Amino acid sequence: MTSRYVPYATTPARLFGQLIADIVIAVWIAIWVVVGMAVHAAVATIAEFGADVQNGATGIAGNLDSAGENADKVPLVGDALSAPLTAAGGFARDIAGAGEQLNTTASWLAWLLALAVAAPPILAIAMPWLVLRLRFFRRKWVALTLAATPAGEQLLALRALANRPLAKLVAVNADPVGAWRRQDDTAISGLAALELRAAGIARRRT
Repeated sequence: MTSRYVPYATTPARLFGQLIADIVIAVWIAIWVVVGMAVHAAVATIAEFGADVQNGATGIAGNLDSAGENADKVPLVGDALSAPLTAAGGFARDIAGAGEQLNTTASWLAWLLALAVAAPPILAIAMPWLVLRLRFFRRKWVALTLAATPAGEQLLALRALANRPLAKLVAVNADPVGAWRRQDDTAISGLAALELRAAGIARRRT
C-alpha cells in the first residue's frame, strides 16, 4: 500500500486502526440497511393489501356490470333489476380506487420510512469517517509528493522540527536544527521520515 492513490497508511499500527474502523463502519451500515429493509417490508405489506383490494374490487365491479347488462335485457323488469347491480358495480369501483390509492401511498411511504430510519444513523457515522479518510488521503498525497524531491524533503524535515517531540528529533541527530541548517542529508532524511511516519507513511531512515 505504498501508492499515493491508496487511502491507507503504511505504518502497521495506523493501518490496523484504519482497517478496524472500516470493518466497524461496514457492519454499522449493514445493520441499518437491514433495519431499513425490515421497515420497508413491514409497510409494503399494506401496499400489497391495497393492491389485493384493488384487484378484487375491480373483478367484482366487472361481474356486477356484466350482471346488470344481462338483467337489463329481461322484459318489463330489466331496468329495476339492473339498477341495483349497476350501483353496486360503481361502489365496487370506488373500493378499487381506494385500494389503488392505498397501494400507491403505502409504496412510497415504505421507502420514505425506510430512509428515515436508516439514513440518519448511517450518515452520522459514515460522514465523519469519510471526512477523516479524505483528510488523511490529502495529507498522505502531499507528504509523498514532497518526499519525492530534495526541496520537499527539506520542507518535511522543517515541519518535523516544528511538530515532532524533542526526544524523536534528538534521536535522529543530537543537533537537529543545526544539521538541518547545514543541509545534512542524513539528518534531513531522518527528520523527513519522522514527518512521513506522522502522516502514516513508513519509510526507512538513513
